[in-house]
Amino acid sequence: MPGGRLTQTERQQIALGLADSLPYAEIARRLHRPTSTITREVMRNGGPTAYRADLAQRATERRAHQRRPASSRDTESAPQPHGRNAEAVAEYEETLTTVLMASGLTKMTARVLTCLVTTDAGSLTASQLSQRLQVSPASISKAITFLESQSLVRRERDERRRDRYVVDNELFYQATIASARANDQLVETARNGVAILGPHTPAATRLENIARFLDFISESITRAAEQAREVLHTKPETASSNAAQAGPHHQ
Repeated sequence: MPGGRLTQTERQQIALGLADSLPYAEIARRLHRPTSTITREVMRNGGPTAYRADLAQRATERRAHQRRPASSRDTESAPQPHGRNAEAVAEYEETLTTVLMASGLTKMTARVLTCLVTTDAGSLTASQLSQRLQVSPASISKAITFLESQSLVRRERDERRRDRYVVDNELFYQATIASARANDQLVETARNGVAILGPHTPAATRLENIARFLDFISESITRAAEQAREVLHTKPETASSNAAQAGPHHQ
């Protein structure tokens, strides 16, 4: 039933939908489930090309058997701040991790980024990440190295000279600018190929058009990021106030 655990029949329908190259949203609509539920189910069980209903069912039963006691103890011993519902928080973290995986991150990298983003302080040490995610420090280090390379986290030293990994209000601004710069490198490389292949050849024309397209996209992204940067520093009460003030103008 919608809202409960996926049944084996539903998993078989997911597998059939993937075989027919249906998007997650369409599979979700047919099963009357949230798209995030289907995305999470597929990504945690091999991805769209390797998903199998029977294996997914067995894996879910195994995880439920292994995690139920630990999950119960954790919920009792670690109350959530701000009156949050521990079960809802855990479900949301799993959903966000799955969406990040769908965007191209590995599972461990997505888990680390989710952990940092959903932490009120916006920073954790390697030891804290390792403890929260129940993985080795080596796994954390590998994930952090990639996230740093994408400008998604930064490293700081705290008063005890420990490395702390930080996500701040400019997280997506920095990542967006880094992405635009990566486009710039591709633009330059494509244009170098024009001279080598001959400016009037079909291959060179193709490369020049790719360069022009990416150049336009890069400039647009950078300009939009600069214009929207202040949004990342808007406080929730300010955003609510602005929305309330804007409301009457639409009536």
